Parts: sequence; structure tokens; C-alpha cells
Amino acid sequence: MNAARASLLALLLCWASAALALVAVPPLSGRVVDQTGTLPAADIASLTQTLKDLETRKGSQIAVLIVPTTDGEAIEQFSLRVAEAWKIGRKKIDDGALLVIAKNDRRLRIEVGYGLEGALTDATTKRIIDEDITPKFKAGDFAGGVSAGINRIIRVVDGEKLPEPEPPHWQSPGLFNTIDPFNPFVLAFVFIVGGVLRASLGRLVGSAATGGFVGVLAWLLVGSLGAAALIGVLVFLISAFIDLIPSGGGRGTRGGWSSGGSSDWSSSSSSGSSSGGFSGGGGSFGGGGASGSW
Repeated sequence: MNAARASLLALLLCWASAALALVAVPPLSGRVVDQTGTLPAADIASLTQTLKDLETRKGSQIAVLIVPTTDGEAIEQFSLRVAEAWKIGRKKIDDGALLVIAKNDRRLRIEVGYGLEGALTDATTKRIIDEDITPKFKAGDFAGGVSAGINRIIRVVDGEKLPEPEPPHWQSPGLFNTIDPFNPFVLAFVFIVGGVLRASLGRLVGSAATGGFVGVLAWLLVGSLGAAALIGVLVFLISAFIDLIPSGGGRGTRGGWSSGGSSDWSSSSSSGSSSGGFSGGGGSFGGGGASGSW
């Protein structure tokens, strides 16, 4: 019994030592994480922009990690640990992919999220490694190999049907693309309905009724309760105060509102992009992909 306990304790100690010896997963500091200093800054910037454009256009996330070594750990196990920690790709869509390179080990792997396995099959990722990446690595062109591999992955991902990227949280789908509140016909309709209701119910009650009526119509057309509410409030304000705006300043007032909103949004957007922040979207991985060496 004592011998059995001693053996079990030894096994546990060996397992714990092996776990502690694993190379730590680097923090996700950007779409391209190079711990070896292999890629020039210009190439990192170009790759980052390419991957950012893909996410904006398609919604999918791809990241690149270059480490010196996995210190004896299989590239497959290390890549999966990175994938589980970074969670590249959208949650429940799982449309993420990772290109992991262990430079000193001369090993690499493309790890594929569940949602991209239909396009980036094991056979496809193996071909990308063998045909696009490793030939350039063997020639010493690491930047060219990474770029060629990423571009090929993106072309494959572009052929996969995926949900469109969600619009920003402040913008309801189709809002102002479906209905332009400043369209002359919309304004004429608001004036007529608002005038009738205000004449019979009074300024505030009539304007509120007009906003509610137009909001319901907008909800039926746009299909978004948030968009309909915004349009209804806008119509209420127009109906309630349009006769208080001097005729000569109407266009200027409208122009000032549009310009101010656009300027604020642009400033906020620029500030967010310049911060360089990037995080995974909660995607899941199951070990799909392929490995290679050079």
C-alpha cells in the first residue's frame, strides 16, 4: 500500500513539474505578436491592417504569434493552449484562426476555430503551410512567408459564408439607410400628420401622437425597436418645434446637427483605433488545422 501511494505521489509530482515547465501563453497585445523580433515594424503594421480589414469586412478574426520555442511541448498542444487563452473569433460563431510559429524549433501550425473548419480544412491548411509559408521560410524570408500564408488564409475565409459583422452598438441595423428622416417626402408626411393631430389634440399631445404613429411605421419597415424609438422621438421633436425655427436658419440648424454628430463619431472612432486595443471575441477551437516544419 505504501509503495502504491509513493508511486502515485511520484506520478503527481512529475505531472505538476511538467505543467509548471510549460511555456507561458503570451498576452494578446495585438493581431500580430512577435516575441522574437523577426518581423520588421513595417511588416507588422501592414499585417495588422490586413487582419483588421478582414474583421471589419467579414467579422472573422485571425492572429499571428511568433515565439522562440515551445521548449519541447508539441506545437499542436501549445497552439491549442494559445487559442483557448486568446479566444480569437466571434463567440458562438467561432470564426477565428491562429498562425503560430516556433522559430527556433522550426515548427509552425495553423489552428482553426470550429466555424471555419468547413473552409479551412486540415487538408487546406496543410497546403497553405507547404505551398505558401515554408518555402519562403526555408529561403530565410519570414516576413514574406507569414504574409503569403495570411493572404491565402484570408482568400479561403472570404469564400466561407458567415454572418455579417454586427454594426456598432449605437447603430441599429438599417437605421437611416432604410429611412432618411430628412427626406422631403418624409418631412411632408410628418408636417401633414403632425398638423392635423396638433390641431385636434394640442401641440404636445399631437406631436407625441405623431411621433408614436411614425415610430410604429418605422418599426414595421426597419424591424428594429431601437431604430423605431429613435425615429419616433425625432419626429416628435420636429413636429413639436418646427414652427419655432426661423425659416432662414432651418438649413443651417440641420447642417450643424449633422456635422456635429459626424465629427463626434469620427473623433471617437479615431481615438479607439489609435489606441491599438485588440481582444478575442470569445471564439472556440477544437484542434482543427495542420502543422508543418521547415
